[in-house]
Amino acid sequence: MLGIGEKFPEFSVNATVSTDEKNAFEEINNKSFPGKWTIFMFYPKDFTFVCPTEIQSFGDMADEFEDRDAQLMVASTDSEFVHLAWRQNDDRLKDLPVPMLADLNRKLVSQLGIQDPEEGVAQRATYIVDPDGIIRHVSVNDMSVGRNPNEILRVLDALQTDELCPCNWQKGEETLNAA
Repeated sequence: MLGIGEKFPEFSVNATVSTDEKNAFEEINNKSFPGKWTIFMFYPKDFTFVCPTEIQSFGDMADEFEDRDAQLMVASTDSEFVHLAWRQNDDRLKDLPVPMLADLNRKLVSQLGIQDPEEGVAQRATYIVDPDGIIRHVSVNDMSVGRNPNEILRVLDALQTDELCPCNWQKGEETLNAA
């Protein structure tokens, strides 16, 4: 699995960005958000149980990520058409303000090393990537356990200080002085 300090892979995928079929799809690649931090939230499958709870929760906080000059994206190995059908049929996802990346050929999950060996789908992995394309945080949850978007936001805040941040540090609190 690619980890901290490594370059996030180059990629180009189709993404579902709307429920309007005329404007539903967009190509997104590693150069789509220059100068921004990027947060990738990989999840196993559309039309499942834990995944929509996470996607909705992260989507509800999209403005907070945006306020930190970060682009949030969710991704699975389902196609952009399956993403569209899911968004059109699940009220929790209809107004999702973030792109849903379709890694249909599993190239990105394979490059990252997060393809589940049993199911062949994306593991429940989260990456925070800095504006230079360097992975600064990675976490992977068991397939049955959803993530906490507040914790990902806290880690992003800590990374953006470029300081030493103690356990449970919150934005606005003092950082550590190593001297």
